[in-house]
Amino acid sequence: MAYSTELADRVRERLSIVDNIEIEEKKMFSGLSFLVNGKMCINISHDNLMCRYDPEIEDEVSEKKGFLPMIMKGKQLNGYCYVEPIGFKKADDFEYWIKICLDYNPMAKASKK
Repeated sequence: MAYSTELADRVRERLSIVDNIEIEEKKMFSGLSFLVNGKMCINISHDNLMCRYDPEIEDEVSEKKGFLPMIMKGKQLNGYCYVEPIGFKKADDFEYWIKICLDYNPMAKASKK
C-alpha cells in the first residue's frame, strides 16, 4: 500500500482547518482515504489524489490539468477521478480539488458497513 506521505500530510493539514467535520483516516483503494463525516471524501494513491465530487460538474472537472478518469470494470465512474501531481502542485489548484470534495461530501451517500 504505497502512497505519498507528504501529500497525505498536505491533505491532513488542509482538512484540519475545516470546522464542524469529523475526519477519519482509513487504508482503502490501495492508499490512504480521508473520510469526512463517515464518507469517503479524498484519497491518496501513490502520488495522486483520488477525488469524490458532484457528478454534475464532471465536464468542468475533466478539463482540469492532471485529471485522469477513474475506470472500474471497464467503465468510467462519474464523480470520481484521479489527479496527477501536475494538477495540484500550485496552492490554488490543490484548493480547488479539496473544495469540490468537501462541497460534495454532505450530499454523498455513505457506503454500507
